[in-house]
Amino acid sequence: MERKGNFMQEMKTENVTVPVSEKYMLTIREASVYFNIGIKKMRRLAEDNAGRFAVFSGNRYLIIRAKFEKFVEECSAL
Repeated sequence: MERKGNFMQEMKTENVTVPVSEKYMLTIREASVYFNIGIKKMRRLAEDNAGRFAVFSGNRYLIIRAKFEKFVEECSAL
């Protein structure tokens, strides 16, 4: 039991960073920087396409990166 407690303690203090290109879901801000789209436009796209490539989690929208990439490829204009 002591070993599990130490592992959990280490996980709480360790700050894990994942590159944006490897994340499955992005915040509105991360997606706007990654795709070079304004934050307001990205939020509007997320609100209009919830369930397609955006998910409302808690109090924020998250963008599913792979699905949004496919959406952008199929669009002629945003």
